[in-house]
Amino acid sequence: MKAFLILEDGHVFTGTSIGAAREVISEIVFNTSMTGYLEVMTDPSYAGQAVCMTYPLIGNYGICYDDQESAKPWIDAFIVRELSRVPSNFRSVDTIQHFLTKHDIPGIAGIDTRALTKILREKGTMNGMITVDENYDLDAILPKLKAYTTGKVVEKVTCREKEILPGDGPKVALMDFGAKRNIARSLNKRGCQVTIYPALTPAEEILADHPDGIMLSNGPGDPKECTSIIKEVKKLYDSDIPIFAICLGHQLMALATGGDTYKMKYGHRGGNHPVKDLATGRVYISSQNHGYVVDAKDLEEKNIAHPAFVNVNDGTNEGMAYVGKNIFTVQFHPEACPGPQDSSYLFDRFMDMMGGNK
Repeated sequence: MKAFLILEDGHVFTGTSIGAAREVISEIVFNTSMTGYLEVMTDPSYAGQAVCMTYPLIGNYGICYDDQESAKPWIDAFIVRELSRVPSNFRSVDTIQHFLTKHDIPGIAGIDTRALTKILREKGTMNGMITVDENYDLDAILPKLKAYTTGKVVEKVTCREKEILPGDGPKVALMDFGAKRNIARSLNKRGCQVTIYPALTPAEEILADHPDGIMLSNGPGDPKECTSIIKEVKKLYDSDIPIFAICLGHQLMALATGGDTYKMKYGHRGGNHPVKDLATGRVYISSQNHGYVVDAKDLEEKNIAHPAFVNVNDGTNEGMAYVGKNIFTVQFHPEACPGPQDSSYLFDRFMDMMGGNK
């Protein structure tokens, strides 16, 4: 069955429908990873977005449910150049096309993903529609595309109730703004008792449980939409409990302490982004997924926090160290699996901070 990808600038790509044969409007983004497509599809940070994989062959190792980063996929749609319909992998238990259909996620294959990526890089991230209607009305569709916003997606992806992963070590409160499973796993395997809290949990409830450390997770959307959460993050900042924040959590901490964020032209999404640790000068290859970035200028001028990591490619901020606080935040994903694990040592740094606090 034919499918069409229509961009808000009027570009139309014609391909083949994969997954659910329904219409969807979403923000179109691209990911440069060569592997990890299941982790991408099940990463809550992609809620409200349709993902184009730049690597041309997707699906050749199938689906292994043990590798999911959450209980279900969160992407709006999936865009690939060539879909491997017969996977070959001893761990594979399903195919991408069945996985997408089962979860009612539409997709398109057989388009020039390189051309699409070049358009997004030159013009910036834009909205688009995937449809199987060959009689689509472009003049009627374009205003709908321009009007689309992802909205408040954190409330959509967060857990609904508190969950505890037992451990004999420090007690960590993990704020679930759309947390990938491997954040909790990375703490748990280091012995931590991890308590996962819904995103809208009041700071008073978290502090009443007397955690040794607080983790602010990744998540989707514009951080400035999270107005009520930012107020609670400020209370956590004031508590003097050690805090480690990743991705959206990093942005929310900056906003809570008087900093600013802005939307990038096309974001960082992939497993090959070099970041420099400003304390050591060492460069790490990192996994990233974000469309917004922290403007570190105000925080630095007010001596609230100083840049700790910087992106080697474009110079954007990749992490902050907060003055007089046991708080550090990073924009990239030290828990990412599969992908580079160069920066997993940051969890050990967090463990040391909690030990010193106790």
